[in-house]
Amino acid sequence: MKAIQITAFGGPEVMTYVELPDLVPNSHQTLIEVSAIGINYADTHQTENSYLSPQHLPMIPGLEVVGRTPTGQRVLASVDGGGYAQQALAQTSSLIPIPDAISDGQALSMLVQGSTAYHVLKTMGHVKPGESVVVHAAAGGVGVIAIQLAKHWGAKVIAVVSDSQEKMELVRSLGADEIVIAGPDLAAHLLAANNGKPIDLISEMVGGATFEDSFAVLAPFGRLVTFGMASRVAPRAISSGELLHGSKTISGFWLAHCFGHKELLDDVIAELFTLIESGVIKPVIGQTFPLSQATQAHQEMLARKTTGKVVLDPAR
Repeated sequence: MKAIQITAFGGPEVMTYVELPDLVPNSHQTLIEVSAIGINYADTHQTENSYLSPQHLPMIPGLEVVGRTPTGQRVLASVDGGGYAQQALAQTSSLIPIPDAISDGQALSMLVQGSTAYHVLKTMGHVKPGESVVVHAAAGGVGVIAIQLAKHWGAKVIAVVSDSQEKMELVRSLGADEIVIAGPDLAAHLLAANNGKPIDLISEMVGGATFEDSFAVLAPFGRLVTFGMASRVAPRAISSGELLHGSKTISGFWLAHCFGHKELLDDVIAELFTLIESGVIKPVIGQTFPLSQATQAHQEMLARKTTGKVVLDPAR
């Protein structure tokens, strides 16, 4: 099978397109002939070994695939690494059947990014109708779903994007009420976008100054949910006194804690599939790269040139 393998940690350049032996499942696994591979920002951390869980060499990066089982069933599957390949092994108990009306790209956009957006807003953020919600990296894979879910649940959405006309038009088309350009004076711009009022809920995955500016504009009883650190810069430490002043909440979310819990993953994805079929959510499928060009895909993602769900085609 063709696959992407890394034998040394580093940036996108460490990924190599190679030929590897076909996979053999054990009694608890199912072999999947992969038709589409999802790229997530976490994959860029995998290659650096800066992910939340340690990585081991040699390795095939990638956490999610769509493909067919030996019986021909089309499934969405999370994999513990090994996704960037023409074949993948997944725990049989974790396979999620895909409705016929859902495309491969749409299914991939729900496993990591759709379920993350759902849990950040609802499980961790407890979003309520009428609340203000800031979505950072709003044109990215999680962001485009978070905008639509927050609007569906009755919130006012303030979308933060880089200075790109394409991204601004995209988030506006998805229902964002206000748009803020990421950069200097972010806190002031967030407040201005909310008519001078502090923010109820913030979805944050950039870290560094973005995290700090976000915390500064939280309303009393406001919630900031962090689920990444794309900038690779940790924010300053927040003291307990700062949380007490304003009754603010900071919480973290990592999707790995949902695996193995049907109600937190399978049921959520089933609900998201239903929202797609009913037209409430319109997944944004961005660029599709050949598997052989995974390095370029990571480079463009790190440069923030991508939007929505980025996909690899294992046939090329």
